[in-house]
Amino acid sequence: MADDRPYAVLDIDATLSDTSRRIHFVERKPKDWDSFFAHAKEDAVLDEGLAVATTLAAEHEIVYLTGRPERLRRDTVKWLKDNGFPDGKLYMRGNTDRRPSTMMKLGRLQRLAEQRPVAVLVDDDVKVIAAAEKAGYTVMRADWGLDAETQPTLFEAQESEGRT
Repeated sequence: MADDRPYAVLDIDATLSDTSRRIHFVERKPKDWDSFFAHAKEDAVLDEGLAVATTLAAEHEIVYLTGRPERLRRDTVKWLKDNGFPDGKLYMRGNTDRRPSTMMKLGRLQRLAEQRPVAVLVDDDVKVIAAAEKAGYTVMRADWGLDAETQPTLFEAQESEGRT
């Protein structure tokens, strides 16, 4: 049976997963991206993110759109499954892709929208949210994932270094 429900697109880091225990790897210079990503499989679930994903899955096809590198696919799929997230397509950043998150994610949203409507994007990154909204997408800001102290570190990394 073909699924023709609209897409609900969800970010993972700091939207579904609690990155607070590994953010210290990218707060220092040089940033330790290998360790930051190596510990992603240990993230706790953000209850609000799981609730949003579960609710959206009732009426939408779930798409996970993350800035995590492709090399983490196996760990990411396992983490989503082990933590009870709905089934969905997973789009990840290429291992050598260093574009800002806004470019990477907006490009994927455009390609998804060519297949069927994108009903909503759920993301924690204010720049991604602003760009998606400007492009005409409905957005939900995941403001439950990071505290004010760690947010700037992750946002700066997403935009200037194209890493998450």
